[in-house]
Amino acid sequence: MTGRPNNALAQLLQQAFMALRAKQFDVARQLATEALKSNRSDRNAVLILAHALIGLGRADEAVVPLEKAARRNSDPEIETLLGHALCNSRRSVDGIAQLRRTAGRRPPYLPAFQELAGQLANGGGVGDAIGIIADALALAPASIDLQLDLGRMHVRNNNRTEARRVLSAVRNAAPGRTDILTELAWAQLLDGAYADAADTYRHALGLRPDDALSRANLAICLMEMGERDGGEAALRSVFRGRPHMLGRAAFALAASSHGRFFFRPSAAAKFLDRERAAKP
Repeated sequence: MTGRPNNALAQLLQQAFMALRAKQFDVARQLATEALKSNRSDRNAVLILAHALIGLGRADEAVVPLEKAARRNSDPEIETLLGHALCNSRRSVDGIAQLRRTAGRRPPYLPAFQELAGQLANGGGVGDAIGIIADALALAPASIDLQLDLGRMHVRNNNRTEARRVLSAVRNAAPGRTDILTELAWAQLLDGAYADAADTYRHALGLRPDDALSRANLAICLMEMGERDGGEAALRSVFRGRPHMLGRAAFALAASSHGRFFFRPSAAAKFLDRERAAKP
């Protein structure tokens, strides 16, 4: 008898978690709220509820349950999500202060550093964000994710040389991660190293062929290298079956010094619907 309520709560939380993963935020919110009726201090229910509310654009409503949970226990995951919710509730000063406190805890909770760096960068403090990631790397120098974050921050800071250095090292450490490859390729593209960027994008697409954004960026590289037919063929493959990618494909055409510009989206769509023999 005593096991039934716990089993029911576990099933409810599992359903809520699956809904959250599927980005069915309102369903996840309802299920997590129901779970909290059975146990108001359940940590997982609070986390799911908060994530669901943030996903619904209601971060301010996530603050109260997270604050209550943070007062009950010293939980860096709860505290980090609280900092995120505060920053997204137009309470950035409180959110940054919370994240700094959590990042100051030992042993270190690395996601707190990452969230703090992201919030600082979003507020224009990219240099400060780089410092935060550097502090985290001093505590966990082998962290691939932190090294990737550092590379991304250098890209945002328009320090392309340092970004390429950091991201190249990370790629060598974790060659099978497409997120690292695409970030490195973007840094190479921005730096005008189109041949290097094209090779890196091809590697990424070999691992994840359906990555439409990478294929669109590959098209820019090809056109900048004078391979206009190959670039346009790549954009046609991006647009085919993905009408929502028209804007990105049209931008790629217009952004290249060897591309094309269309005054009307319908004209760009008509051009991209054509079949060409050339392949990227």
